[in-house]
Amino acid sequence: MLMVNEKIKAREVELTGLNGEKLGVVSREEALALAKRHKADLVCTSLFSSPPPCKLVSRGQAKQEAVKAKQQVSGGPIKVKEFRLSVHIEEHDYDTKLSQMHKLLAAGKSVQPVIRIQGKEGEAARKLLERLVQDLAGVGKKETGIQVSGKQAAVKLLPV
Repeated sequence: MLMVNEKIKAREVELTGLNGEKLGVVSREEALALAKRHKADLVCTSLFSSPPPCKLVSRGQAKQEAVKAKQQVSGGPIKVKEFRLSVHIEEHDYDTKLSQMHKLLAAGKSVQPVIRIQGKEGEAARKLLERLVQDLAGVGKKETGIQVSGKQAAVKLLPV
């Protein structure tokens, strides 16, 4: 668990600055004031020593590092659910796939609709994907542009 800013309860901390310079042992309040002044976060790197070593990091960077570390522990990036469609999809089937994608995006998962292309269906596939992206705009946003290549067209959507 990451200890940041006011969550650090020690009276004194061993402080390291934004550029890695040692600032010595200072009071928690002084370290927090310094972090606020530099528009940074105070992050505790270890709870097993006294005083605990803390460092100043750019605001928001600590959270990004924690997310990356969690992804590495959990087995990599988030899985993407792939939906296979064809250019000649019936309206009811389109609505069903749209509903499934909507549920997944609302639950915070990524989806990737893929359309099989035969012959000269590339432009029709692009239009179908644009329609899907527009219908899912409330819960998802494009991570990649619409990619039409060879035998398929695809777009990756991330939750908003």
